Amino acid sequence: MKNTNPLLDAVEAHRDDLQALADRVWGTPELLYGEFASCAAHTETLRAKGFRVTENLVGIPTAVMGEAGEGGPVIAILGEYDALPGLSQVAGIAEPREVVAGGNGHGCGHNLLGAAALLAACALKDWLVATGTPGRVRYYGCPAEEGGAAKAFMVRDGAFADVDAAITWHPDCFTRVDDPESLANTRMDFTFTGRASHAAATPHLGRSALDAVELMSVGVNYLREHMVNGARIHYAYLDAGGSAPNVVQAKARVRYSIRALELADMLALVERVKDVARGAALMTGTEVEFKVFSAVSNNLVNEVMDHAMQRVLDELGGVPFDAADHAYARAIRATLSESDLTAPWRGVAMEPRDEALSDAVVPLRPGGEQMIGSTDVSDVTWAVPTTEVLVATHAVGTPGHSWQITAQGKAPAAHKGMTHAAKAMARLGQMLCEDAGLLAEAKAEHARRLARRPYTSPLPPDLAPPLVPRPA
Repeated sequence: MKNTNPLLDAVEAHRDDLQALADRVWGTPELLYGEFASCAAHTETLRAKGFRVTENLVGIPTAVMGEAGEGGPVIAILGEYDALPGLSQVAGIAEPREVVAGGNGHGCGHNLLGAAALLAACALKDWLVATGTPGRVRYYGCPAEEGGAAKAFMVRDGAFADVDAAITWHPDCFTRVDDPESLANTRMDFTFTGRASHAAATPHLGRSALDAVELMSVGVNYLREHMVNGARIHYAYLDAGGSAPNVVQAKARVRYSIRALELADMLALVERVKDVARGAALMTGTEVEFKVFSAVSNNLVNEVMDHAMQRVLDELGGVPFDAADHAYARAIRATLSESDLTAPWRGVAMEPRDEALSDAVVPLRPGGEQMIGSTDVSDVTWAVPTTEVLVATHAVGTPGHSWQITAQGKAPAAHKGMTHAAKAMARLGQMLCEDAGLLAEAKAEHARRLARRPYTSPLPPDLAPPLVPRPA
C-alpha cells in the first residue's frame, strides 16, 4: 500500500534508526529492573530525536519518558525492553544454539516492542510539529513487564496522571486488536523459618521449613478444586533450605503466582493461599512470613479505542512479508509440534492452515479459545483509555517465551512487523489528536466503567519496586 499520509512517511524516515535500536537491545538482553543498557539506548535515541527526556521516572532507574509537542491532549505510547532468563539464542537460524550458555534472551520480542513504540512516537512528534497540531506525544520506556509490574508501580505513583489516552502493542503471529481479557496477578513470597538439627540423631528437635513448603503445595493443590473459573496458581522454589539431607532445613522460601480474571477474586484467592501457608506452618511448628513481590490488575476494556484501532488496521492491511520471510518462517515451523502449530488458530476461531506467516488482519473479537495471561499494561487501562494491538512478527505457531522467538527477533520479518506496528500506533495517535470527539468518547466510556468499578491498586501502598543494583 502506497503511503498517502505524511505521518506514515515519517515512520519510514525513522525506520532504519529504530530497527537498529531493536537489534541493539536484542544484543543486550537484561532481566526485570536490570535493563540499564537497554534503557540507556532508548534514552540516547529519545535525545537524538529531539524529545524532552525524564529519566529515573517515579524513582525507577530503568524507566524513562520522552515528550514532544505542546498543548492539546497527551497521548502515551508504551514501550518495553526487558528480556527473559535462559533463552539465549543465536539469531537467524532454526535450531537451538545459545549465544551465552544459560544466558538471557528476548524470547517475548520486547526488543521490538520498545523500538516500535518509540518509532511511532517519533513519527507522531514530526507530524505534530509539521502541522502545528496541538498535542503532546509521550514515549514511556517501561521496564520489568515480565513479572516485575513496573507499570503498576508507575500508575500507583502518578506517572500517567495527566495522560489522555495510551497505545501499545505486542509482537504476535497475527495482526489484530488484542482481546480484552487478562488475569489479575499477585506474585508473593512465602518464607518459612524452623529450627535446624541433626536429621538422624535428633530429628525430634528440628522443625523443617522444607516440610512446610511441601505441605503448602499439597494444601494449594486441594484448593484448586474450589477456585473461581479461570483462576491459576503456580509456584517456584526460591530457597529449598540447602543441599545436605542430614540437616533439618531451617529456612525455605517459595514464590507463588496467584491469578484470576477479576481483581477482587484474585485478592480473595491470595487470602486463601495465605491461610494454607499458615496451616502448613502450624503443622510443622514453623513460622511463615508473606511479602508481595509484584502485582497487576486485570484489563479494563475500552471499546472506543479498540474499534478505532481496528479501523486503523483495516486501513493499513497486513504486514508486507516477502518470499524470503516465508522461507525462514517455514524453517522455524519445522521445529514446532503439531499442538504449537494449531494453537494460534484456535485462539482466533479459525481452522488451522499451513501458513508460515500471516499477512492478513484478523477481525475484531474473533472469538475462539482464550489463552489468557497477565500484563502490567492492565493497570494503565484503569488509569487512562488504552488499546493494545498485536502485529505479526514471527512464524505462525511460534510459542511465546521460546528460543524460536529469540531466533526470529532480528529477522527482516520482525523488522517489517515492528514498522507496521509503529504505523498503526502513530495513526491512532494522529486520529486522537485530530478528532476531539473520538477522544472524548473514549474518555467517557472509561469514566463510565470506572464509576461501576473504581480502581484499587493491587500493590500494597508501602511496597517499593524490587529494584536491582546497577552493574559495576
